[in-house]
Amino acid sequence: MKKSFWSKLAIGLSSLALLAGCSSNSGSESSQTQSGSKTIDTLKVAFVPSRDPETIVTTTEPLKELLKKELAKEGYDVKNVDITVGTSFDAVGEALASGSADVGFLPGGTYVLYDKEVDVLLTATRDNLLKDSSNPKDWNDGKATERGKEQATSYKGLIIAGPTEKGKELAAKINSGQELTWDDLNSAKWGVLGTSSSSGYIYPTLWLQDKYGKGISDLQNVVQSDSYASSAARLASGQIDIMVGYADVRNDYAKKWTSDYGRSEDIFKETNVIGVTPDIYNDTISVSKASPIVDDAFKEAFSNAMMNIAKTDEGKEIIKIYSHKGYKKANASDYDKEREAQKLLKKLKSGN
Repeated sequence: MKKSFWSKLAIGLSSLALLAGCSSNSGSESSQTQSGSKTIDTLKVAFVPSRDPETIVTTTEPLKELLKKELAKEGYDVKNVDITVGTSFDAVGEALASGSADVGFLPGGTYVLYDKEVDVLLTATRDNLLKDSSNPKDWNDGKATERGKEQATSYKGLIIAGPTEKGKELAAKINSGQELTWDDLNSAKWGVLGTSSSSGYIYPTLWLQDKYGKGISDLQNVVQSDSYASSAARLASGQIDIMVGYADVRNDYAKKWTSDYGRSEDIFKETNVIGVTPDIYNDTISVSKASPIVDDAFKEAFSNAMMNIAKTDEGKEIIKIYSHKGYKKANASDYDKEREAQKLLKKLKSGN
């Protein structure tokens, strides 16, 4: 995916502005103290907006002190931790690419898109879901998607029909055992995320390609949302007929479905799964290759810090906003299937 001149210019100016606002040894720069520990004036951590941005900011606030404490054990004296939520998945990828963020919580698809400028450190683990069928009808029992006790490193993506007339029409066909046609799907209004989102764009495209030989770019009515919260709100209001997302996305918005989005019935009764994607490898914690503080020692220290934080009660409360249970060290090769998916996506876009 090529970044436009204006996108690069905007990111560049943003980075300069961040650096200009810091002192001569501020921002992400680190220095060696006499005691042998390394000082970091400001560690910049960016999150993707896969949940409501305000909720992410509030929930992750305690992470600042936890990171200072754990990184101190690793020999780093961190004065400040700046946590931000990007306006999009790509915005966080661009921030890491430019060095205006040091660490990013990224989906696998976003990491792969920027893997020339970003290194992967950790893969998130999650409690497995008790529903794991590739048959969409099996997800439509009107009940929440419950979790098991096993740790999983992958998840499925879902294509979900909402309570509009068209959404109900599509769900009725699936639940009666019929197959959807391309015309069925093309006549619906879709809500998707940016092109680097695994369950919000890449894998739904692969699903469409596998079944119909087409992609999201071939659909007539597509709305791009900045977060899953936006897609869920649009689905509830009838602005879209279909949203795409990760396997437990309805769990995350079940409460807001009635409290904030104006629906009177439960989300699992008003929505139906009409498609299930192949397995998607879990989210990453990745670091910027352009950051002045990121070297092999920092990578090891930050990895240890986050794995330790995830084992504490306070840490578990923070990372569960992304349904993360813990972290394990990652290899770039873990995401080779994601790379294959993105190559196919580029091929579909180019028409070759």
